Amino acid sequence: MDVLAWLLDGDPAIRWQVLRDLTGAPADEVARERARVAREGWGTRLLAARDEDGLWAGGACFPAGYHGEGPGQPWTATMHSLQTLGLLGLDPAAPEARDAIALVARNGRWEHDGQRYFDGEVEPCINGRTVEAGAVFGVDVSGVVDRLLAEQLADGGWNCEAENGSVRSSFDTTACVLEGLLAFERAGADPDPGRLAAARDARRRGEEYLLERGLLRRLSTGEVVDPAYLDLAFPFYWHYDVLRALDHLRAAGAPPDPRTAEAVAHVRSRRRPDGRWALDRVHPGAVHFPLDGGAGDPSRWITLRALRVQAWADAGSAAG
Repeated sequence: MDVLAWLLDGDPAIRWQVLRDLTGAPADEVARERARVAREGWGTRLLAARDEDGLWAGGACFPAGYHGEGPGQPWTATMHSLQTLGLLGLDPAAPEARDAIALVARNGRWEHDGQRYFDGEVEPCINGRTVEAGAVFGVDVSGVVDRLLAEQLADGGWNCEAENGSVRSSFDTTACVLEGLLAFERAGADPDPGRLAAARDARRRGEEYLLERGLLRRLSTGEVVDPAYLDLAFPFYWHYDVLRALDHLRAAGAPPDPRTAEAVAHVRSRRRPDGRWALDRVHPGAVHFPLDGGAGDPSRWITLRALRVQAWADAGSAAG
């Protein structure tokens, strides 16, 4: 089948990224398609799911009144919704984006201790996504960045359990922080060049933590850390998987490291005979609406991300 045509038949959030990453379309065509995210499809549906105060589901990390019931965790609160809007590619300059972020900044408070939303809280997996949303949508999150830089562990990564004494990093937490630091660097809005340089250096050490482990294995035994890391999932929320890591490294602009070879080969192996990739896993929990089919179904999100990772890996091999 014509996989690109199938992708371009999807939501504007898919189409603009296909145009940018896979077809080499002119920048003005990409921008026009991206502008539709705020007004059509998944983007406008998610914006419409807000409460009157501009928050989603009445909470920052969890919905109002949530006490741990149900399988998984709900993905309907503000943090997950902002992360998803970033993945959809909502244009930060769109009036809809500016209005949404202003309301979150005004009304959002963390469940941990009532901190203002863009001041962050105590867990680096949460603060990484706070930095990412703030940087993408033009909010000053330099204080949260400073906290993350101070919390980097000796092995190069981060762990939400560090406050409880853990000295070993977590793949899941590290991925959340790396995406936040990359967004902060790219925004380039911080007037302190020292902070930007420190964020870049910390990001590279965090990437090295993953690369030393081939993106999936324990450094101590060589065993796969968690079989779930081999499942290709979207949205991923706080969960790690090898495609998430590879897509981050691609976005960071580094040439493919030889230590990514096993992870790249795994992603290639998941391609179906018709040229598409399936969704391997849906992380359990309530959502506003699904962004893809069920586990085992052909997935535009996984196919888009796998194709651009494959192109990045192939370009690196050709250059080498």
